[in-house]
Amino acid sequence: MADRLFKLEIIRPDRVFYSGDVRMVEYNTTEGEVGVYAGHIPMTQIIAPGKLVITEENGEKIAALLSGFVEVTESRVEILAEACEWPEDIDRVRAEEAKRRAERKLSNPDGKTDILKAELALKRALIRLSISEGRK
Repeated sequence: MADRLFKLEIIRPDRVFYSGDVRMVEYNTTEGEVGVYAGHIPMTQIIAPGKLVITEENGEKIAALLSGFVEVTESRVEILAEACEWPEDIDRVRAEEAKRRAERKLSNPDGKTDILKAELALKRALIRLSISEGRK
């Protein structure tokens, strides 16, 4: 099963982020981490912020996948991504600033602070920083 390929398409609002035949794709959902091979049972899922790992015939590609939806069929996976970035496209300065802002909000909440929103912003910033550190 792991030797079979399937079609993976990742579509962002502004462009097709990735399209190709792959051996496996791994990502985070609101239910936990998922790995999909060809022939997987059909399902739909909500993306949670995390690392996206695309296993091609000749190696792996890694990206930050921050939000969206996934549809899995036996021969295809389509990810409608609100935010997905390759390591080289991540602005580390902006991610560091977002991290500091979120940490500040969480350490000194006031009556207007949306804790869940601040926690999500911190998680996204940390994922971006982690993925960008792995670039070569």
